[in-house]
Amino acid sequence: MITTIVVDIEGTTSPTAAVREDLYGYTRQRLPQWLAAERDGAAAAVIAATRELAGRPDAEVGEVAEILVGWLNSDVKAEPLKTAQGVICAEGFRAGALHGEFFPDAPPALRAWHAAGIALYVYSSGSVRNQQDWFAHARGGELASLIGGWFDLNNAGAKREAASYEKIAGAIGVAGDRILFLSDHPDEVDAAVAAGWHAVGVTRPGEPNSPRPPHRWIGSFAELDPAAR
Repeated sequence: MITTIVVDIEGTTSPTAAVREDLYGYTRQRLPQWLAAERDGAAAAVIAATRELAGRPDAEVGEVAEILVGWLNSDVKAEPLKTAQGVICAEGFRAGALHGEFFPDAPPALRAWHAAGIALYVYSSGSVRNQQDWFAHARGGELASLIGGWFDLNNAGAKREAASYEKIAGAIGVAGDRILFLSDHPDEVDAAVAAGWHAVGVTRPGEPNSPRPPHRWIGSFAELDPAAR
């Protein structure tokens, strides 16, 4: 019996374009100024981590900004970039400049599953901070209170590796065969199944990823009955 559902965000609960145009665009515009103005705390840690990861220990702050924007434009899942994006976009969410955008079927399904006693978690390549803000400031009403926990590349690991899903199962204390994972990316679905989870692919019009056998694929959360798994 399924007791837990873990959802991806991009292409699964939310349009990929909304994430990449809104969050990425907001970050891209403000990143250089944030690094230059906030030379201690989070920004200092981001600068140091970027220099190390890029192999450029002597990079000036402006060069660090260029490296991070390059990673952002290439959709590189780098931890210092995700940290910077989380801090920068948090300001945008709280100022009302950013909102979490969801496919119309996602909020009612999440609320129904939560009401039925199913534990809900999020696992996305976006930082935990961005995930929380995306759900807390969802257009049409907050959804963060439905979520029992948040996982990203930092606290769980890469999304295409089975070990990451095993780590999540251990963290939430649920056997893999009681967890259902929903994602639009076939490699992620493969990894979840390899870890002993149930998994269903989500395919929506206009999204970049295509269905791939042998998994089941749905076009809307409304098609899914977790009790029937």
